[in-house]
Amino acid sequence: MTTTFSRALSISFGSSLMVLGASGALADDVVKIGHAAPLTGVNAHLGKDTENGARLAVEEINAQGLIIKGRKVRLELDGQDDASDPRQGTQVAQKLVDDQVAAVVGHMNSGTSIPAAKIYSDAGIVQISPSATNPAYTQQGFKTTYRVVATDAQQGPALASYAKTALNAKTVAIVDDATAYGQGLANEFEKYAKANGLTVLSHDATSDKAVDFRAILTKIKGKRPDIIMYGGMDATGGPFAKQARELAINARVLGGDGLCADSLAQLAGAAADNVVCSIAGMPLEKMPNGPAFSKRYEARFGQRVQLNAPFAYDAVYIIVEAMKRAQSTKAADVLAALPATNYTGVLGQIQFDDKGDVKQRAISLYNYKNGKQSLLDVVKM
Repeated sequence: MTTTFSRALSISFGSSLMVLGASGALADDVVKIGHAAPLTGVNAHLGKDTENGARLAVEEINAQGLIIKGRKVRLELDGQDDASDPRQGTQVAQKLVDDQVAAVVGHMNSGTSIPAAKIYSDAGIVQISPSATNPAYTQQGFKTTYRVVATDAQQGPALASYAKTALNAKTVAIVDDATAYGQGLANEFEKYAKANGLTVLSHDATSDKAVDFRAILTKIKGKRPDIIMYGGMDATGGPFAKQARELAINARVLGGDGLCADSLAQLAGAAADNVVCSIAGMPLEKMPNGPAFSKRYEARFGQRVQLNAPFAYDAVYIIVEAMKRAQSTKAADVLAALPATNYTGVLGQIQFDDKGDVKQRAISLYNYKNGKQSLLDVVKM
């Protein structure tokens, strides 16, 4: 998903004798796990969901007991708010570096993950994003960047292919929110659409803080497209779809993982039933350990998974598995161990290619019926 999309999870190395762990046992060392995502602003509900996934992993590992090189280790979550803002994202990244973190899970958005990546790279600290989908994130030449989701280079084509083959679309209007995520996804969609015979009637930009889309939608209505592709998050995509319906625009609205959350139904109202969206991964119910994870998550937090919690959850375990292989919690040792990752978690088997992208990729397509999200198809990439 994403673009200004992400909250970063970090692990800091420090020694603290006689520290009481979550299980009641004394720990020799404390390793901070930080998490940076939007906890304020319009994307806060998704950022909190990501943080909850990381927190659940930390709590489970502490309860099980973690031993690294004969020493008892207690993980500690260090939560930071990047507000989906690139500038605040770099400030958060620097704070986590100053905290001497050993690894980072985040950020949630592409727009924060991409600029933060250089800070982590300069410090030699692993960064695993649970949700940043812009291809540029792992194409900056850094050895520290990883992600556990597919990219917009797969997500955009999957949406365009669905539009052409399943919806029989011939024309499309494109709108993006001018963020790294929304613009990146829209551009990937446009490239594939044009290459496969769809006619792009227009491509307009709005912003991730917009509330009124009537001017753009009125112009689009005059062009009478078969579909509208919207690159952005649910906070703006929901009102966008709702206003399109109010203007009697019949075209289906397509969107990516930023749009594809349970909250879309509340934000779009009845217009949610006109939306088709994608998630850059397997659906939760079809993940190998998805149903069991969902039950544990709901029992712990009293609410359903929104979107990215399982990705952040597995990212924590991947970092801890690297620590176990390295028998160290030092940042340099975690970084050295990460390329050999072969971990089976909630998401299934996870391995990384030489750029840090996950090798096992899937795109899930959804629509909404009476406000409820319904799986259409899963495309293996």
